[in-house]
Amino acid sequence: MSGTPIENAKETLNAQIGQASEPTDWFEITQDRVNTFADATLDQQWIHVDPERAKSGPFGAPIAHGQLTLSIMSFLPGGAGVGLPALDGMKLGINYGWNKVRFMNPVQVGAKIRTVGKLKSVEEKGGMLEVINEMTVEIDGADKPACVAESVLRIVF
Repeated sequence: MSGTPIENAKETLNAQIGQASEPTDWFEITQDRVNTFADATLDQQWIHVDPERAKSGPFGAPIAHGQLTLSIMSFLPGGAGVGLPALDGMKLGINYGWNKVRFMNPVQVGAKIRTVGKLKSVEEKGGMLEVINEMTVEIDGADKPACVAESVLRIVF
């Protein structure tokens, strides 16, 4: 490749559109993490923070907040950007937002999750690259994913 860093990155990423990334490592959702998230977001609903009451609730156990799952899905150990390669000249990535977020299966406390990414599109916008990556959060042992969402990332060069 002999173009600018942004041109080279766009070419590299375009070659990966539609390919699934390697999954991240499995990551256990603990009650402590759920409680810390509840404290940070002020969402103290009993289905998240009261394990005894949650046992007789609709999910049979306390569950992680959907927003907790969404917040950490891009940063799980072993993910290294969940499908995005190292790009020469990249200074940083900026979370630009999310498209089509769906929480299809609750994540019970004690469950292990991991994320798989699939690059959907790459466009140059405002001197940056806008990358849309479909992220799927899998639950160990479950047929249905916890969450599927399209991450919108702006890459600065």
